[in-house]
Amino acid sequence: MLEPNRLAWLAAHHPEREAVFFRERWLTYGELYGRARRAAGLLRALGVGRGDRVGLLAQNHLAYLDLLFAGPLLGHVLTPFNHRLSLPELRSLHAYTEPRILLYGEGFRETALALDPKALPLEALEEGEEVREEARVGPEDPALLLFTGGTTGLPKGALIPYRQLWVNALETAAAWGLSREDRYILATPMFHAALNALATPLLYLGGRVVLMERFRAEEYLELVRRFRPTLLFLVPTMFQMLLEAEAWEGVDLSPVRFAISGGAPCPAPVREAFRRKGVRFKQGYGLTECGVNCFAFELEEAEAYPESVGRPMPHLKARLVREDGKEAGVGEAGELWLSGSAVMKGYFRRPEENEKVFAWDGERLWLKTGDLAYRDEGGRFYIVGRRKEMFISGGENVYPVEVERALYDHPAVKEAAVVGVPDPRWGEVGVAFVALRPGARLEAEALKAFLRERLAGYKVPKGFLFLEELPKTGPGKVNKEALKRLWEEGHGAA
Repeated sequence: MLEPNRLAWLAAHHPEREAVFFRERWLTYGELYGRARRAAGLLRALGVGRGDRVGLLAQNHLAYLDLLFAGPLLGHVLTPFNHRLSLPELRSLHAYTEPRILLYGEGFRETALALDPKALPLEALEEGEEVREEARVGPEDPALLLFTGGTTGLPKGALIPYRQLWVNALETAAAWGLSREDRYILATPMFHAALNALATPLLYLGGRVVLMERFRAEEYLELVRRFRPTLLFLVPTMFQMLLEAEAWEGVDLSPVRFAISGGAPCPAPVREAFRRKGVRFKQGYGLTECGVNCFAFELEEAEAYPESVGRPMPHLKARLVREDGKEAGVGEAGELWLSGSAVMKGYFRRPEENEKVFAWDGERLWLKTGDLAYRDEGGRFYIVGRRKEMFISGGENVYPVEVERALYDHPAVKEAAVVGVPDPRWGEVGVAFVALRPGARLEAEALKAFLRERLAGYKVPKGFLFLEELPKTGPGKVNKEALKRLWEEGHGAA
């Protein structure tokens, strides 16, 4: 998020500068600020005040930015809902957050009215009268309520204060070397972390953002041709889909300074395909509760250590904590804890969850990320997976990410995921779920033999299941809980 007067400053000093491309036209910084003031005017007329949640149910849309930038003018909390959820799931989240008003985009009228009979279409935002004064919002006031990408139970709402958004924008711009000349296609879901991954840092600087309503590989590559972006930011699944698009071979990526993979580690074959087109790659790491960009890397070092996410942002402290509570040594895996001004305020109305995720050591408040990582002698961090995903087979720790990387080395493998399942002999064993490239043929035993050449025996999955496509969560990550259920349905829960 921009600091309260930053968008006003850009609108005053660069009113004609192109800011956001949406539905075949550029909006300037002056127009963007005008839309924010009209959105705030409409919400105020509807009785929305400081601290009230404003729900949004829509595909990627300019309205996300309208409501976000209207925040400092009114003090409301933008609460975007995952439009991919079922009506019962949305009912639970709506009841949990109690938004004062719900706005909806095309295709969601029926669902929105079922949640709130007073719900309004997004077009109503343009009908408000511009507000003439700004609300007083401070660093600790919440700007966003973002739902975590959980796959079990009701997602938790992370309260994102202005402090976190300002720091993320500043540090991302500085550590990643962004400038007002950069251009970026926003194609990841705006109901999740896409708002503050690259969009807000670039808009803070006066850069340009091309807004894509829904990701389609061929359309994305056409936008690349038209707008020649200097930065790419996608999740691994999306990068993979670009490689499979017809336009991939002919696309010119020469303007791209670097690409960043978020959400999960990007497979080496995908990075290599972009490298052949001259695109330099970085692994990104962040989470809704902190950031969203937590680590940084110079390009040369990122290419030399492609599996690393780099080092913590300048004002973010990181530590690795073992199961016994002691600090993990060099090369030793531990849970990643983070501390700094980019950490969320906490989970909305979830005090018991806050007790679990925060730790005070007498000097600092630490956020327990739930991710396992290790650090090398150069201070570079490597993510090895979620703490809850690690499993113990025959007394040995197995990190699914390591096995998945080996699976992706096979040329026939398009997608891969590994989960641990109960086993009467070894306690737990790995099961690999694999989607093959079009036209590829591969038997489980052949893939197992391939892995034995690259991994210790206890790390090699004991079961394999081939699927046409792996199930995904809303943010585009592989849904491992769904994979576990799929295995249990076919083989029975132990």
